[in-house]
Order: sequence, then structure tokens, then C-alpha cells
Amino acid sequence: MPSFEITRRRFLMTGAATAATLVVSGPAWAAYPDKPVKWIVGFPPGGATDTVARLIGHPMSEALGKPIVVDNRPGAGSSVGAAALASSPADGYTVGSADNGTLIINPVVYPKIQYDPDRDFRPVGMYAGINLLLCVPSSSPIKTATEYLEKAKGAREPLLYASPGIGTPLHLAMERLARDANVHLKHVAYKGMAPALNDVLAGIVDSIVIDYTTANSQIKDGKIRAIAVFSEKRLTVLPDVPTMAEQGVPGFSAGAWHSLIVPKATPDDVVVALSEALRKALQDQLVKTRYAELGLDMPPSDPESMSRRWESDKATWQPLIVFRRANLTPLAG
Repeated sequence: MPSFEITRRRFLMTGAATAATLVVSGPAWAAYPDKPVKWIVGFPPGGATDTVARLIGHPMSEALGKPIVVDNRPGAGSSVGAAALASSPADGYTVGSADNGTLIINPVVYPKIQYDPDRDFRPVGMYAGINLLLCVPSSSPIKTATEYLEKAKGAREPLLYASPGIGTPLHLAMERLARDANVHLKHVAYKGMAPALNDVLAGIVDSIVIDYTTANSQIKDGKIRAIAVFSEKRLTVLPDVPTMAEQGVPGFSAGAWHSLIVPKATPDDVVVALSEALRKALQDQLVKTRYAELGLDMPPSDPESMSRRWESDKATWQPLIVFRRANLTPLAG
């Protein structure tokens, strides 16, 4: 009997302690997510980055079971939005868009950047490959990239090209073209694609580097002419436009990508949940249809694949930035 009473007493004490533990720690065990998720986009509403994030956000929210709210924080080539994400709680309730500019280019180009990609972020997955084009106004006599490069080599004054900003992946793509083709091109930087495109349409600038998503309607309306794609292969949506490699620059390819990132200390299980929701979103039929219409590629969406691409592109683009330093000085302010 005594031994039974001791055992019973211990059982009751243990049970009470366990119940107390459950009461105290219950909220911490709540399944993620249990409230809306904020998605920081470092560019203004209506641009390609914002459009794709909103397209992906809807099926992702369905997969997570909670709303995803887009929060646009434009400025300094996505650096403003990235800095806001870096200072957010690492709980999975604030995520952010990042491209190769955010993670690779900005830290080298902007000396006073308020975040460190390696220190502050961890990958969730890539969700879009962006195809870039070299375009000229429809009024231009230049019909091919071969002609464009020949004119650049023989011109007394360098050909002008517009981009949506200093240090953006699009700017770097043209700097790489200038290096690989051994021509001198003059960069005209704008604060966004819309004003850049307007000056090209007005004939003020000779050419523009632009993503297909933005250029599509202008090409269809005959306002600009695509003379080269920067991808390794021709695009299904532009089968008659040759690659740059087909037009005298062997091995040339350049592009941009969009990915989802979170603060570095975000727990593994939360990253897994977000990555799985992203994977499901990319399988959504509407997303697949819109990707085809927008000329977007669908890359692997897991954290490991994104990490490999991040490191690979860092090795490619950061040395180029050093090489072309004179053309990569940010505008004051």
C-alpha cells in the first residue's frame, strides 16, 4: 500500500505539472500561420515584380489558409524593401520579394545599404525567371542586334540605352553585353521602367533593355521592335527574335529572377511551410497560364535550388560590377 500511495502521488503531481505546461506553452504550439502574412515588394504597384507577387500571392494564401497582404516599399533598387524585411520579426509573418539585384548587385553598388543578404536573409524559393530583351523604337533603322553592335562599333558617339535604374539586373545585363561584344554603350538610367520606355518611344534614347512582361503589349502594338533576347534559347512567345548568342556574341545570356526570402532566424518548419505553399502556387493553372502569357520561366522553388543559384550568380555578376565600376555609380540621393 505505501508504495502504491507514493506512485499515485507522483502520478498526480506529474499530471498536474504536465497540464500546467500545456496551459503555459499552448499558444506557442499554434500551427503556422494563425494570422495574415505580409509580403514586402521593393518596387511600386503595377510593375513586373509587383504583378508577379500578387499573381503568386493568391494561390499561396489558399495553400496557407491565411491571407497574404502585399506591402509595396519602393526605392533604391528594392533596397528599401529589403531593409524593412531585415528588421522584421523572424516569425514567418513578414516575407519579401528578392531578385538578383536585391541579393547580389545592390550590396556592391550601394555603399550605404541597410542590410546584408548573407547575414539577414534565408531563401524560401525562386518563383519566376525573367526574360530580357534588347529593343529599339519601331522608327529605328536598326533591325537586328548584329546591326546594333556594328553601329555601336562604328559610331562617333556611343549608342544610348535606357534601363529602369542603376545597378538593376537589366542594367548589368547591358554592361555585360558591352564587355562581351567589346563595344561602348552609354547608359541612361531612369527611376522605373515607365519613364524609360516613354523616352525610347519618343526617340530620345536609341534602345532599351526591358523584360518581356513589360514589353509585350508595346511589341504587339508595333511601338517597339525586339531585336534580341538575352536568354540561352529563343522564347516561345517570340520565336522570330534571335538570341544574342545567335547574333555575334557567343555564349552570352543574361536574365533576372524573382524569389521569396525571409529573415535569417525564421524557423525551419516555417520555411518548409512557405516553400510548400509556394510550390503549390506555381502548380495553379491560372498561374501557369499567366506565366506563359507573360513570357516567364518557372524555376525550381525549393530553398536549396535558390541557394545554389544565389551563389552561382554572385560569382558571375559581382566581378562584372567591379569591372564596370565607372558605369555603376548610383545617383546622389
